[in-house]
Amino acid sequence: MSITSDVLRSTKARVVLGAVAAWALFQLWLTIAAPGKIAPELKGTSEKVNVQIELPFTPERFHVLAFQQYGRVSGTDEHSIELRGVKRTDLNAVARPYWVTAVGPIKEGG
Repeated sequence: MSITSDVLRSTKARVVLGAVAAWALFQLWLTIAAPGKIAPELKGTSEKVNVQIELPFTPERFHVLAFQQYGRVSGTDEHSIELRGVKRTDLNAVARPYWVTAVGPIKEGG
């Protein structure tokens, strides 16, 4: 018998392979969904943009700290975080977490 057939006959191995496959599919979904969360108004030629990240809940310290690696957090409100100086190349990374619902330009005065 080959090692592959031995692994596939093991229940524990099938559970581990299923968990790895589910994790890989989740990561693939996050990667595919991220560009769809970015507003078309953010397309342009400047190197950096100011964005408002929409969340389905009130942002907490964890969320603010997570986005500080991409830019300067300038404010939060009930369901969004303002992030300034984000490189356009980082927009997909900003939109990638499953708890981000949309990334758009900062709504001035809103």
